[in-house]
Amino acid sequence: MLLRSPLAAAYSASKGGVRRLTKSAALRCAREGLGIRVNSVHPGWVGTPMAEGLFAGGAEPAEARRRIEALHPVGHLGEPDDIAFGILYLALDEATFVTSAELVIDGGYTAQ
Repeated sequence: MLLRSPLAAAYSASKGGVRRLTKSAALRCAREGLGIRVNSVHPGWVGTPMAEGLFAGGAEPAEARRRIEALHPVGHLGEPDDIAFGILYLALDEATFVTSAELVIDGGYTAQ
């Protein structure tokens, strides 16, 4: 898969940077008593026009999509609402104890 490829070094470095930045910023805000929670969201493959464009770039778009879906334990791509509901939770007053979290919303892809 492209994102686990050695060719994806910049993507991997930036994703790792976001994870470490989340931790550092969350600690600073908490220790300084700023009342700011810092979390990051890490979505997996989502059925968006960008993903569909990637599938359409090949000879068999439907087969390309099926191959990517099969990589997910849940058996399908995410929907934009799946990501939005995770973000909504982090924004709720009920999540005031959540800071420095890395919310992975990827259908189990990275758990493998």
